[in-house]
Amino acid sequence: MQKLAGIGLFLLLSSCQEKNSFNDYSQWQTYAGTKDGNRYSSLDQITLKNVSQLKEAWTFSSNDKDPDNRSQNQCNPIIINGILYGTSPSLKLLALDAATGTLRWLFDPATVDTTAKKNKYAFYKVNRGVVFWQGEKGKDQRLLYNAGSKVYCINLADGKPVDSFGKGGYLDLTENLEREPDTYNPFLSATTPGIIYKDVFIIGHRVAESADAAPGTIRAFDVRTGNLKWKFHTIPHPGEKGYETWEDKEGWKKFGGANSWAGMSLDEKRGVVYVPTGSIGGDFYGGIRKGENLFGNSLLALDAATGKYLWHYQVVHHDLWDRDLAANPNLVTLQINGEKIDAVAQITKHGYIFVFNRETGAPLFPIEEKKVPPSDLPGEVAWPTQPIPSLPEPFARQKFGIEDVANLDKETHEELLTQYNQIKYSAMFTPPSKDGVWIFPGFDGGGEWGGAAVDPESGVMFVNSSELPWSLTMVDVPKDGDDHSMKGMGKAIYSKYCVACHGINRKGNGSSFPSLIRLEKKYTTSQAWKIIENGKNMMPAFKQIKSADQNALLAFLMNVPDKEPVSEAHSQPSLKPKSIVDEVPYTMTGYNRFLDKNGYPGITPPWGTLNAVDLNSGKLLWKVALGEYPELTAKGIPATGTENYGGPLVTKGGLIFIAATKDEKIRAFDKATGKVVWEHRLPAAGYATPSTYSVNGKQYVVIACGGGKIGSKSGDSYVAFALP
Repeated sequence: MQKLAGIGLFLLLSSCQEKNSFNDYSQWQTYAGTKDGNRYSSLDQITLKNVSQLKEAWTFSSNDKDPDNRSQNQCNPIIINGILYGTSPSLKLLALDAATGTLRWLFDPATVDTTAKKNKYAFYKVNRGVVFWQGEKGKDQRLLYNAGSKVYCINLADGKPVDSFGKGGYLDLTENLEREPDTYNPFLSATTPGIIYKDVFIIGHRVAESADAAPGTIRAFDVRTGNLKWKFHTIPHPGEKGYETWEDKEGWKKFGGANSWAGMSLDEKRGVVYVPTGSIGGDFYGGIRKGENLFGNSLLALDAATGKYLWHYQVVHHDLWDRDLAANPNLVTLQINGEKIDAVAQITKHGYIFVFNRETGAPLFPIEEKKVPPSDLPGEVAWPTQPIPSLPEPFARQKFGIEDVANLDKETHEELLTQYNQIKYSAMFTPPSKDGVWIFPGFDGGGEWGGAAVDPESGVMFVNSSELPWSLTMVDVPKDGDDHSMKGMGKAIYSKYCVACHGINRKGNGSSFPSLIRLEKKYTTSQAWKIIENGKNMMPAFKQIKSADQNALLAFLMNVPDKEPVSEAHSQPSLKPKSIVDEVPYTMTGYNRFLDKNGYPGITPPWGTLNAVDLNSGKLLWKVALGEYPELTAKGIPATGTENYGGPLVTKGGLIFIAATKDEKIRAFDKATGKVVWEHRLPAAGYATPSTYSVNGKQYVVIACGGGKIGSKSGDSYVAFALP
């Protein structure tokens, strides 16, 4: 454990800072606990003194995990009047007795969605939580939750859709995107819950990573009727602020992304919603979208009632590294130089924390625009500077040099050195190159969608980090027409849409991106077609690939002889330019984690950390390894940490609860020192954020155990813990 100067500062800070009356920290009725996004609970029945006595109180299994271990459950459940509301791996909405885990009711979107009835792959299966709303005096109580591109409005009491809302009980977020049909990739999914201000439901969505991504417009709906209340264009239209940052003045008609997929935070007193955004579509080549690219990679402050722009800060200019703002910001009141300031703090994938005055957007610590390397790809114009905060201190390492290559044993060290030297560039913000670039922290952080927890009494942030390098290498996109055979045309289509995940040689990349070699042994062409068209589990749908082109793609993937028809739709493929994807001259060779032959990260440990950062001073208080590989621990190697997904929960009882690790454990840490004070094995990895609540005077901690990432087996249970 690394202990740093200032470890006791947050214990000395006044604990009587004014509480925001809009956030009841004794409840867990909102994603991340409260609308300020702080993952904090004032419950203190479970303390440092008794946490070692925690036992399983109940377990509930939905029995709908994917047998191929591709499903997940990232849900942070909410608890209303003793009932827990969460989702299952197949996105069923569950109501459980929070004291016993007994099922009260279940809503299955497949019973309403006719597409889902016919096809089990019908929607992208990620959901991180549920939204609760009630009318005056609690007479009308509703839940809103996301299943793919739809948002369902469900009666709290019985789990039935509210027919008067939207289209008979749901919103379809693919509608009314203000773009011409067939000009963008239709994939769209709402993965993180929206947020409610009074009777206004505000939500973002996930889009494709390709250059033809759908627009990331932020939308707000009437929570009673589902009618649209307002929208904010994250790629500005003519006359709107930020439009001038785009060289292509027609860009608003063809570019997408700048979407908010990671969740939002709300200052209810001021009526301001804080919205983090992702990158512009086409993650690694920006030659077709020259300029700063507002409002990509930005923290936006909007009037929650009207959507009016208030202020913004762009954390990455002209993003070429997939540096989405991947977690909701934290709203906290700080003491800086003797002044009390309402602040908003935003963590990033690259391990920084940006802290701003909540009202004005002014940085609370200096931020320097530092010069970064230019691009060596013809056509690319990288932005010459990137903002680097002087404080708070980074919670993730900022460099990956040859001296940082893992050295668990001589053989793997030498193999890793050979791989390291094949990639030319290692400095952060070096643009993508054919010579290769190290992305560190990796594409999945640093900080990620699990977000950070903040103790509002001290202003100390607790944030977990993955510390694994990924490599990024660009290659030319094969030119259409080089091979006029059906399989040759299919290979060209594969290069446009599939190569980033499954690799140039279709070998995939670990458990996250499966190999497509000998696909014909696993699926019929009809089954493969359905998966391509509709997606499966974490794979998005590719409805934008027309049937003729899809036929050619299947011929390539399924090794169908050129003279043999693949399916009924066996017309010649049409590879004439149909979208902006055809203007992109380069693609990447895949999302490549840097691992040794045994699957261990290729960088010196720690590979996963939990960190405490004092937001008042900007100082890192402590850093500890998060997770372990038992077989390495048995060899006498200190805990290394693991890649981690999901966030922390901090309590007034002096504890931080977090699962998130590959070793399938949930742990409690002493928030003052970072020492592990309790741990428990889970039925599957808890790649989610815990919730805590009280029923009949007893405090519980609950975690969704979905697994399914980075080689972990899938699970479908919730496990709750309490004192005997």
